[in-house]
Amino acid sequence: MLLRCLPLFCALTLAAQAPYDVLLKGGHVIDPKNKLSALRDVAIRDGRIAAVAPNIPAAQARKVISVSGLYVTPGLIDLHAHVFSGSEGRALAGGESSIFPDAFALRSGVTTVVDAGSSGRHNFPYFKRTVIDRARTRVLVLLNIGGAGMPGDSHEQNVGDMDARAAADLALAHPATIVGFKVAHYAGPDWTPVERGVAAGTLAKLPVMIDFGDFRPERPFPDLVTKKLRPGDIYTHCFYARVPMLDPQGKLLPYLFEARKRGVLFDVGHGGAAFEFRQAVPAIRQGFPPDSISTDIHSGSLNSGMKDQLNVMSKFLAMGLTLDDVIYRSTWNPARIIHREQLGHLTPGAIADLAVLRLDRGQYGFTDSFGARLEGTQNLVNELTIASGKVVWDLNGRTRELWHKLGNYEGLGEPFWDGTRGSWKALPLK
Repeated sequence: MLLRCLPLFCALTLAAQAPYDVLLKGGHVIDPKNKLSALRDVAIRDGRIAAVAPNIPAAQARKVISVSGLYVTPGLIDLHAHVFSGSEGRALAGGESSIFPDAFALRSGVTTVVDAGSSGRHNFPYFKRTVIDRARTRVLVLLNIGGAGMPGDSHEQNVGDMDARAAADLALAHPATIVGFKVAHYAGPDWTPVERGVAAGTLAKLPVMIDFGDFRPERPFPDLVTKKLRPGDIYTHCFYARVPMLDPQGKLLPYLFEARKRGVLFDVGHGGAAFEFRQAVPAIRQGFPPDSISTDIHSGSLNSGMKDQLNVMSKFLAMGLTLDDVIYRSTWNPARIIHREQLGHLTPGAIADLAVLRLDRGQYGFTDSFGARLEGTQNLVNELTIASGKVVWDLNGRTRELWHKLGNYEGLGEPFWDGTRGSWKALPLK
């Protein structure tokens, strides 16, 4: 009897002594911050990156996941999303198209979303209580300069409710969550909302993202990015049809390079109506890629040309960016833009947010916001997502044992949402 128990005892002893919780073995690591693109193993301990090295012994980890043939990247960061669907006591007209983040983000390798202006200072507390504090996806916020957020009605035109000091004070009171400010959808002829947003950003020392669907001759777009915005401020929807980008001969207008030189940043913000290949393809070919790749995800864009973060990234592969460059603009660079340098990389000690991606090759078609098609030969698929060291998406069950080896396996399960407690329960991997 003692001899029969000895192998089990030894296995349990070795597991208890293993320095790592999880080991991703055999993958191609792309970590732009650390200028790494090579075959490496990645070890995780206590929710943090513990080691990145060419050959970490499997015996040193309690759980080994083979990722041979796949790409291991930092968890993706979507810089422009909409995940706030309502306001206490009043439904938001615009917010009704928002989506709870866990429904779309983790399955796409996105571990951090930045809600871009869905909430303002009046409804941010409700947003925090009902979404931010409950989601497993990390939710950060660009606070709308308008107090009502993004209700999709006259409230967004109410300059009297755009209080720079009050917005800055709220951001300073929530430094872990509010990463900047959003100015959006203003249809008036003046610069007041931009000036209020920039004033809030200056007071709180945070960036401002601008989203103008209405372009007015009284406030020309070139003046926005060359005169009004500060270095580090962001214009989203940079390949929007109405952005003056090309001259009659199809050449990029010089002011765009001037704006970039002075430090203004350009974000994709694909959305349902804000991305055209006839803008993006010439820009990429002429050396003007976006600083960050983002979705502007909501229920409309999710089910149209945009689809998800990986689909947008695959479009940029089809337009000529390298995989390493696409990962950079979806991880480390967005983290830098919002001053969250603890995210977006795989440095030992960093939060263990990772995506394990498969790059399929074949014949693929991608559409823009207006249904125009671009053909490509590469398509990114997410195999595995790890958030703060926990497996939260596993497309092909790579972390799981074959059923016939488990005996009576009822109760193993997947991580699940405990609605009564408003928290996730992660059942142990076997």
